[in-house]
Amino acid sequence: MGCKIDIEVNNVKERYEIGYVAKQASGSVLMRRGKAVMIAAVARDDEIVDEDFLPLSVQYVEKAYAAGKIPGGFVKREAKPGDFETLTARIIDRSLRPLFPKGYAYPTQITVMVVSSDEEVDMQVMALNAASCALYLSDIPVNVPVCGIRIGKLDGEFVINPTNSQLKESTLDLYVAGTKDQLLMIEMRAIDSMEPDIFPYPEVDPLMDPAIAENVVMIHKVNEVPNEEILKALELAQERISEAAKAYENSFKELKKPDAELELKDEKINESLYIYIDEFYKDRVYEAINQMAKSERAIELKKIAKEILEDDIAKEQEWDLELIQNVLDVYKKKIVREMILKERKRADGRGLKDVRPISIETNLLPSVHGSCLFTRGQTQALVSVTLGNTQDAQMYDLLTEKSVSYETFMVHYNFPGFCVGEATPLKPPSRRELGHGNLAKRALEPIIVKRDNQTIRVVSEILESNGSSSMATVCGGALALKAAGVEIEKLVAGVAMGLVVEEEDYAILTDILGLEDHDGDMDFKVAGTREGITALQMDIKLGGIDKEILKEALDQAKEAREKILDIMEEAAKKIVINEDLLPSSHTFNVNPSKIADIIGQAGKTIKEIIEKFEVSIDINREKGEVTVTGDNKAKVMAACDHIKEISERKSPERNIVKFKEGEVYEGKVVRITDFGAFVELPGGVDGLLHISKLSRGRVDKVTDVVNVGDVIKVKILSQKGHKIELALVSK
Repeated sequence: MGCKIDIEVNNVKERYEIGYVAKQASGSVLMRRGKAVMIAAVARDDEIVDEDFLPLSVQYVEKAYAAGKIPGGFVKREAKPGDFETLTARIIDRSLRPLFPKGYAYPTQITVMVVSSDEEVDMQVMALNAASCALYLSDIPVNVPVCGIRIGKLDGEFVINPTNSQLKESTLDLYVAGTKDQLLMIEMRAIDSMEPDIFPYPEVDPLMDPAIAENVVMIHKVNEVPNEEILKALELAQERISEAAKAYENSFKELKKPDAELELKDEKINESLYIYIDEFYKDRVYEAINQMAKSERAIELKKIAKEILEDDIAKEQEWDLELIQNVLDVYKKKIVREMILKERKRADGRGLKDVRPISIETNLLPSVHGSCLFTRGQTQALVSVTLGNTQDAQMYDLLTEKSVSYETFMVHYNFPGFCVGEATPLKPPSRRELGHGNLAKRALEPIIVKRDNQTIRVVSEILESNGSSSMATVCGGALALKAAGVEIEKLVAGVAMGLVVEEEDYAILTDILGLEDHDGDMDFKVAGTREGITALQMDIKLGGIDKEILKEALDQAKEAREKILDIMEEAAKKIVINEDLLPSSHTFNVNPSKIADIIGQAGKTIKEIIEKFEVSIDINREKGEVTVTGDNKAKVMAACDHIKEISERKSPERNIVKFKEGEVYEGKVVRITDFGAFVELPGGVDGLLHISKLSRGRVDKVTDVVNVGDVIKVKILSQKGHKIELALVSK
């Protein structure tokens, strides 16, 4: 028998229906929040894999019918996941992966399907909670539930789980996942805003006073978040997550399936082999660690493993290559951590707070609007910026939005195999690439002063990678935007931090290498300006982090960020913008009554302008707003001058020929439309003979009665200025 459990936590009411759906899965739940409904199911294979990793895959799928929609495109069914679905699946994976017991190697799949949507419900928070419940209820030995929470900031106050409408007005977007005892995953972005310029009368709200509101200038504001505010928000998140996780555990523990009897892989440590490596190959391992590139280090370690395999003692002990490689990897990890904790020394010889050497070259691509080659140690990103107009925006569809949305700022991150010395074919972007691009987008977006009719695409090609290519994308992206002439408030820099912890001893690492990421306990990426953080991402591998250590890590990241910004600011001074290459956009206003003159009869005038000046033109008829965009600034300004000249011409005066109502005149049919015929009257004036006035009976087609060139008699029904209505008397 199924059961329904209602829980109210963190300002939301949730209902979990257990035992009703997907009963053949290892664990499943139907979850409701408002009008939103999700089904989460966990499936596990019985056969353990040979490889030494956790074979977990997560799918988050939004069904179009959930919002009463039919999928667009030729095939009317859901296709590959969109970016939002992929990023949500990634959040679920990163939050739940740390909970699996060490040595668990059974192929496991977590699927979350949205089957009913609610435009005000945060789908990412709901999806994680549903997935966590299904996993906790399953027979997989995961014995603590996870809770997701989002914190916003409205009117200077933190808001727990804001609605989607509230989040659009928030200056902070902090997503945190954790258990009752520890935080597991953090994502944060600052949200820029438009605020009124400094107003001389602070007691008056200019936006609430209609008499002055139209004269107020709105200015762009970067809402960087100081370290202290992040720590306060995380403390609040931990408190609320702990309460919610305890409520979930108390509600679900009686329904949890008994843990299945599963084989957990032991870490393949052979003490004799470990001692042998330490005795005879310690120096060689040190040398391999100092091979900074991942490919070089891997090759050197493989050489060592093969040499050990050829030793007499290896043959006597029957050590095989797989065992040697596994023990060697464990030994290498121990050496890396010991160097950091005991010697305060890193593989490349840097101190714990040192940033690798940085070199910057801007606008090295002659045909690109803006470009930057950013190199930090052995991590290198070639970042380009392309400018377009609203027609170039990326159209996308969100389940919680009624209409189609348009993305006018895009960051695309590419990670080809050659950047780490691997011979792999180019493929569509992976989840990791989408995630890194999204992180860089969140870091850069707040600093951009948005313009109407402007679309910006940033592309980062990672040419070399040894730690934190996403943060290189942020640094290179900020400079590439500036090199493309994009108006930005400030430069933003990013740095990846690491952490190594052994009992009471710990070390915080600045600007980590790939080796330190792999063998460390935390991956902590921070991007921001001198004043504060614009984006943050943290994955904690050791199960929680002390608040004092977190504060120290944030402070150390700020120090590094300022050093990087010093170098970036010097490079920014040397930027030479290629004005001739950049597309230009200019917006101005004309009298709305002149729009018809600019467009011309059947669009003839505007087409001639577009062809002559090689521009595109957008017109807002209601506001009388004209936007001209083109690849050549001189041609854009010439087109603007031409349009202004047309709008300023005095309309030719036309003498109004007066006709008396009821009089009959002979005229010629000069034009036919679906709704009637235009008849030329004496004096060269046209009158409208509506289809309903062609006969006393019903007429389906105008041409059934009259055609162009016919001379007919018509009666004047009414005249308002140049508008004359007629009725047919006879042909």
